[in-house]
Amino acid sequence: MSEPYAIEDLLRGHAPQVLGALVRRHGHFDAAEDAVQEALLAAARQWPEQGVPDNPRGWLIRVASRRLTDALRSDEARRERERRVVRLTSRDAPPADDGAPREDDTLTLFFLCCHPGLPPSARIALTLRAVGGLTTAEIARACLVPEATMAQRISRAKKKLRGVRFGRPDHWEERLPDVLHTLYLIFNEGYTATSGSSLQRRDLAREAVRLARALHRLLPGDGEAAGLLALMLLTDARHEARSGPHGELIPLDEQDRGRWDKAAIEEGVALVTRALTAGPAGPYALRAAIAAVHDEAPTPEATDWREILGLYDVLVGLVPGPVERLNRAVAVAMVHGPRAGLAALDALDGELGHRLDAVRAHLLERAGEHRAARAAYESAAAKTLSLPEQRYLRQRAARLSG
Repeated sequence: MSEPYAIEDLLRGHAPQVLGALVRRHGHFDAAEDAVQEALLAAARQWPEQGVPDNPRGWLIRVASRRLTDALRSDEARRERERRVVRLTSRDAPPADDGAPREDDTLTLFFLCCHPGLPPSARIALTLRAVGGLTTAEIARACLVPEATMAQRISRAKKKLRGVRFGRPDHWEERLPDVLHTLYLIFNEGYTATSGSSLQRRDLAREAVRLARALHRLLPGDGEAAGLLALMLLTDARHEARSGPHGELIPLDEQDRGRWDKAAIEEGVALVTRALTAGPAGPYALRAAIAAVHDEAPTPEATDWREILGLYDVLVGLVPGPVERLNRAVAVAMVHGPRAGLAALDALDGELGHRLDAVRAHLLERAGEHRAARAAYESAAAKTLSLPEQRYLRQRAARLSG
């Protein structure tokens, strides 16, 4: 009997190659993707008992091709489609794609799932399903939405892609930022869940790292693909120390750094070092560099906040977004004092939600304005949907009630 986790990883690794093979031969991305999911489920049931076949990719392509052929033949327009399907393949014919994988299939699927016509939530769902090989139920659990809702979201996304040619798009470099941003969103939701009873969703964070690693393997010379993988590794290296025994949030400066993943930090530092020396630094490489400064400090007091502030100055020049400016305000406070940080916050607006109130509360507490800090902590707690964050913020407010 095979190890189920090893089989799961094997299936997810083959998923984009199998889908690419089917879409290239038959077209019909939506029907092909459904057929691949059925083949993956069949393998998940059979392989643990019967063993992994000698050619797992060929097995999956063969089963998925049969499921796709059946689906196309049963369509309302089956007469016209059946003639095309019979010409292309038969149920008993060996699939033409049993051989070596085509590495660019995965990259092509990344670009297809991150089509500019799809909203971010649909890009995330479709990337997790088509490239990651996750089932609808797994994606729904990871994103904390009902399975029926997720199924509708994926179905709508696939309908929007009908008629889109399967192949690397023209000017594909222009779409790469969308791919990177989608993976970044997946990781962020896994590392710090925006709602629910758990601080983290480990399955989602792990999948984001796996997909970022696959993208970096496909684009080894791209500094931003390397920077994103480095950022994920350097950030995720702290996940064991972020929660207490009862799931409570532990802030960065109170974490046991002995529990940080040293191997992940070393890999992340090596990646970001190469990315920064290979050419002009992009936003993900800069974020990774900031994470590296935090991870390499043996204690909170040893953190080089001046270097972090300098990196944020460069980052905000490239990406003057609210999150980047909020994080820069924290660095300003650590270098120049809490009142300087509070002044930097005054330029920000309410689109940051509870995070702006939480940072303001922290800086007010450091400035000795405990009553105002308490009110800001309570305001932040009322705005977040994350139960661990709510508890942490209310505990901070309660500490200032005396």
